[in-house]
Amino acid sequence: MTLIIIILTILISVNAFYKPIFFDKLKFNPYRTSHQKEFWRLITYGFIHADWIHLGVNMFVLYSFGNVVFAYFNIVFPGKAIFYYLVLYLGGLMIAAAPAFGKHKNNIYYNSVGASGAVSAIVFSSIVFDPMNKIYLFFIPIGIPAIIFGVLYLVYSAYMDKKGADNIGHDAHFWGGIFGFGLTIALKPELFLYFLHRIIG
Repeated sequence: MTLIIIILTILISVNAFYKPIFFDKLKFNPYRTSHQKEFWRLITYGFIHADWIHLGVNMFVLYSFGNVVFAYFNIVFPGKAIFYYLVLYLGGLMIAAAPAFGKHKNNIYYNSVGASGAVSAIVFSSIVFDPMNKIYLFFIPIGIPAIIFGVLYLVYSAYMDKKGADNIGHDAHFWGGIFGFGLTIALKPELFLYFLHRIIG
């Protein structure tokens, strides 16, 4: 399932790189979403990216964590893994776009693209299953326990969103992560005890 999403995202993103009209039709523009009822943008924006680096980073992280989460879903939700995985991913896109929709629905110039919110949902879902898994970052030579990485990531995202000093959708990262963690536990509440046990154990 993860590979299918990656291939689809790459194909659509690359096509959009060279076709501005296609790109414009799919990007998330809260004004057009609200006033022109183009609600498909709440999902399609996650299948296009600003540039090759943006696309590469998101797809690399998705590949790194997506297969792991899908494998867990197959164990925990037999027969429903594909459905729940798509709810996690597509729901992550919509939830991640919600804050920007609320803040910018009357701003015709605001646009957003990229799968970061959905990818954050996948990463934080993986934290539920294995909170002590080591996450390695390019600039840090030692592994960071996933639960610590998750907390730091949320704090950083909230801080940078409040600061508003760049063009990165930090609020999408924050709420995508919260959604991924919360949905995974909501689908099977026993996972929260499993999560705590893995940390304490």
